[in-house]
Amino acid sequence: MATHGDLIESDRLARLQPGVQKKDDVAQILGSPSSTGVFGDETWYYIADVEERYSVFDRETIERQVVTLRFDQEGVLREMDLHGLDRGREVDLVERETPSYGESPDFLQQVIGNLGRFNKGAQPERR
Repeated sequence: MATHGDLIESDRLARLQPGVQKKDDVAQILGSPSSTGVFGDETWYYIADVEERYSVFDRETIERQVVTLRFDQEGVLREMDLHGLDRGREVDLVERETPSYGESPDFLQQVIGNLGRFNKGAQPERR
């Protein structure tokens, strides 16, 4: 088994008191969060997974702990939420590639791309 992240024991979670503690207090009890909210740091996430490994590429997540803490504008803890694998969702990955600019074209693409670009018989535009 392999653990990713810090599984937070229930006694450490019990020390948190919404409406009382600030971010610094929470950081002393739980440590730095695994992640923070996208549009500010009012939401902190503590994420841990326990995986059973069968081989290098074959593994299964058997336990997940996600602790979500929400703070108000003054940095005071307001809400706590704890959940696990029960609220997780499988995401299907798309197996296609997006071409990127800067890839060098092959010879045929260069020839086709230049057709009509150089026209010696064309006369200059009149204004």
